[in-house]
Amino acid sequence: MQSKFYKQPLTRTQVSVMLRKQHIEEMDLIKIAEQAFATEAKEFPSFKAGDTITVTYKIKEENKERLQKYRGVVIQRKGTGSTETFTVRKMSNGVGVERIFPITSPFIEAIELNKRGKVRRARIFYIRALTGKKARIKERKYNVVKDLEA
Repeated sequence: MQSKFYKQPLTRTQVSVMLRKQHIEEMDLIKIAEQAFATEAKEFPSFKAGDTITVTYKIKEENKERLQKYRGVVIQRKGTGSTETFTVRKMSNGVGVERIFPITSPFIEAIELNKRGKVRRARIFYIRALTGKKARIKERKYNVVKDLEA
């Protein structure tokens, strides 16, 4: 690359600075586009890896639309903003089935928190290798603050 004003070529640092500025501008454009097309987010309960949840989502079959419930353990939450996803694992006839749901999906009708799990990691992929009683997750004890009306 050569500079606009001088005939001498640009240094590596000058080129990297230019590329960084261009990359930042592209990232800003992506964020602006995401904000422009952002839809109204539904309110879901807060959950994390190890929690057992039931996801109710819409399924379209030809001209019919129905709701189906998918109950399983959250293995991970990934991403931020409009690209955030979570993975749910369940056992179906002795076979482990995992499904990835985008948080902002219009097909998700509701998320119900069934049980809070006690795990030490944010991504519990090790549960794939466990079978039987070893695959169970202990329930996390949490305090519910009740408003006392006197």
